[in-house]
Amino acid sequence: MTINDIRQKFFSFMEKRGHAIIPSATLVPEGDATTLFTSAGMQPMMPYLLGQKHPLGTRIADSQKCFRSVDIDEIGDSRHTTFFEMLGNWSLGDYFKKEQLNWFFTFLTNKDEGLGLDPNKLFVTVFEGGSGVKKDNEAIEIWKSLFAKAGIETKEGDHIFAYSSDKNWWSRAGAPDYMPAGEPGGPDSEVFFDFGEKLKLHENSPFKNSKCHPNCDCGRFLEIGNSVFMQYLKNEDGSLVDLPSKNIDFGGGLTRLEAAVNSDPDMFKISSLLPIIQEIEKLSNKSYRDLENQPPMRVIADHITAATFLIKDGVFPCNKAQGYVLRRLIRRAAVKMYFLTSTIDNLEDISTLSPIVTKFYSPLYFDFKKDTPAIQGEIKMEIIKFAKALGKGIKDLQKNPQVDGKAAFDLYQSYGFPLEITAEVLSQMGQKVDIEQFQKEFLKHKELSRTSSVSMFKGGLADNSETVTAYHTVTHLLHASLRQILGEHVGQKGSNITFERLRFDFSHKEKLSDKEIHLIERLINQKIQEKLPVLREELPKEKALEKGALAFFGQKYPDIVSVYTIGDEINPFSRELCGGPHVTNTQELAKIKVVKQESLGAGTRRLYIQFEK
Repeated sequence: MTINDIRQKFFSFMEKRGHAIIPSATLVPEGDATTLFTSAGMQPMMPYLLGQKHPLGTRIADSQKCFRSVDIDEIGDSRHTTFFEMLGNWSLGDYFKKEQLNWFFTFLTNKDEGLGLDPNKLFVTVFEGGSGVKKDNEAIEIWKSLFAKAGIETKEGDHIFAYSSDKNWWSRAGAPDYMPAGEPGGPDSEVFFDFGEKLKLHENSPFKNSKCHPNCDCGRFLEIGNSVFMQYLKNEDGSLVDLPSKNIDFGGGLTRLEAAVNSDPDMFKISSLLPIIQEIEKLSNKSYRDLENQPPMRVIADHITAATFLIKDGVFPCNKAQGYVLRRLIRRAAVKMYFLTSTIDNLEDISTLSPIVTKFYSPLYFDFKKDTPAIQGEIKMEIIKFAKALGKGIKDLQKNPQVDGKAAFDLYQSYGFPLEITAEVLSQMGQKVDIEQFQKEFLKHKELSRTSSVSMFKGGLADNSETVTAYHTVTHLLHASLRQILGEHVGQKGSNITFERLRFDFSHKEKLSDKEIHLIERLINQKIQEKLPVLREELPKEKALEKGALAFFGQKYPDIVSVYTIGDEINPFSRELCGGPHVTNTQELAKIKVVKQESLGAGTRRLYIQFEK
């Protein structure tokens, strides 16, 4: 089974059990300034986990595209990737532990409906208690019953293990102590696949003399699914209180599930990644079978896959926010190819890996003919730019081989040189780098990054303050104004809203003139002064599009959608599909001003809008 087969099997399994299947949200959360990327399946579902009614009911399933940037530097082992899909099913105040654990176990082990995995190879974990929450004995008893039905008599410490909140508690921010006020969370139960003792007992394994368990790092066990019992909310005083209703938030790593089906712990041999690895072998004239080649090849395969999806979702390489992360992915892939080939010549050839991604995931996530040239061109252009910097960095090392650990880290920051590149170039000149000092600098950098990442979740949820809600509505006014003044070729490519400003990306080739900006400001402010009503309704998607509603930059939508109309119902100024919060009348908005414009390349512009003080 490929990941496409597994995804469809999961959808069919959940549909049969009353779940509505919804499409994936984009990798860049619309209007949510609390986080750069959609990094977990729960993020788009957050309003519904907190009590908002979902238009499709109380049972939902999806496969959510996710991107996690925190551990970019650690990609290269057999089981981690920055981009992945997370299968999800959701009970919004409907079923709870008994149904959820039974269904997931059935999906994993049933040969007809599910994946047909051997139940003897499945191990589970539960919450051992803490932070005022009792041990999850209910889940333990359910698991015992499920294993018994499969002919396996088990007990805690055998196929069932209990762990603290560090392992078996889930919220976006981690354990209860790290949860900000307003963040939901709860105990969870994880399922692991056992690849066999040979991985742990291998003579080169540092864990060969250690006791093995599902959460150890020997490589024997791989987490393939996590059922979160979302039942608590963090209070301002630090206490945990019950949510209005108990919810299920399940996440199953799609690539990991295929690795389990293949009974091969190397996720880079699955259907979506192996063709990329094989092409890297051709480009580098190196073999993936050689252990030293595996980490850089895995980095290249992962980073180009992630870059391809990010560009599709409206991110472009730059030195800010999401664009900075994308640039780092592409450049790090180029550095790894240099590591394989020892030359900067033709590094841009790794852009040819991107069409492998778009072809595999078409038509679900890409229009192969339409999307491939633009995405590949963006990656190629970025690598060509970087190759010059890479060449300069190598020359700098050759001119000044006396590089201490801090200088080596500065090279890493400036040119994207990982330590192994610096060490390799220096070794050719008979020099060594102070690895200990480098690691100290790196750990300082990583701690700053972690702190920054955690701070993105300050407040826990998207900011729905009056100002941010107002900017959401301005987004619609701006989109409509751009289309009136510049032409109907204009389409929204993305947006980002903070308390201070609105950032809006849209398709348009030329720089906006001062006159065009003035006309846009005047039209928006005119509509604010006209005190237009802002109406929300839920409609079937096809009916909404028939009424002229605009869709958000190619995003896929569920069958029932939220539609916001600004102005007259018959001849509105704006009508768009949107799930964000909005004012009820434009008179609630302050006068706006365009404060900045930028070019993002590839026929895309960016405007910054602020309310006048």
